[in-house]
Amino acid sequence: MPATPSYRLRLYLAGGVLVAAAATAVLALTANGGDHDSTANRGSARDKPSAAASVSTPSAAPADEGLLALARRSPSDAMAVGRADAPVVLIEYADFQCPFCGQFARETEPELLRRYVDKGVLRIEWRNFPVFGKESDQAALAGWAAGKQDKFWEFYDTAFGKPRERNSGEFSAEKLVAMAREAGVPDLDTFRTDMASAAARKAVARDQDEGYQLGVTSTPAFLVNDKPILGAQPLKTFVSAIDAATKETGKGSGKENENGNENRNGKGSGGHE
Repeated sequence: MPATPSYRLRLYLAGGVLVAAAATAVLALTANGGDHDSTANRGSARDKPSAAASVSTPSAAPADEGLLALARRSPSDAMAVGRADAPVVLIEYADFQCPFCGQFARETEPELLRRYVDKGVLRIEWRNFPVFGKESDQAALAGWAAGKQDKFWEFYDTAFGKPRERNSGEFSAEKLVAMAREAGVPDLDTFRTDMASAAARKAVARDQDEGYQLGVTSTPAFLVNDKPILGAQPLKTFVSAIDAATKETGKGSGKENENGNENRNGKGSGGHE
């Protein structure tokens, strides 16, 4: 029986080596740059891997249609940036309290925006994956609420603008409202209402459940089309994965951001999924 997409991904994330079917090449996985869940089985009964892994799947491997289908590609998704029809989609499962997520946001993502998103090659889709307790949950809800007013990425930049100590009150409700104000969220009363809404909880749970179903247990975790990467890996790791995925699709860069979400400087598409 062929492996399901979620089972295959759990093998990629949890395994110690990956053997390429065509070349039988063994790729060592690393334990650097991943931040593990400090809570007990948050919504998942799956065994957790003993170490975070960075995985590059050989180009000879067939595309996993189940993983490719996880890209939502909605032009109205306020928590996505880049063309809805970009040939490559990077999905990030992340927690606003995760220091490695912050490292990626500050050190790696700006170059990916410049090099790929602005040229129409890459789309980045955020998934809330709070794993560090109450403040992580509150921050995820706050990010969603900011997105309701088309300010998710401004909130993202504010939240990740500097390293913050985990579970120290940095992401208390009061501080999150202050971040929203700094991010330019225009209606803070509506922001508070949206943050406390059942719709916000449902949206965050959807993202989190998707991650758990894939076997994600630490942050940040990424999919570049159907290829997983775990941890705040060096820029070259993402460049290699995006270039390979672009080549596999057989598509060039096309026109720059004429379709779907604007780049971060363009302030989004004016909608929310």
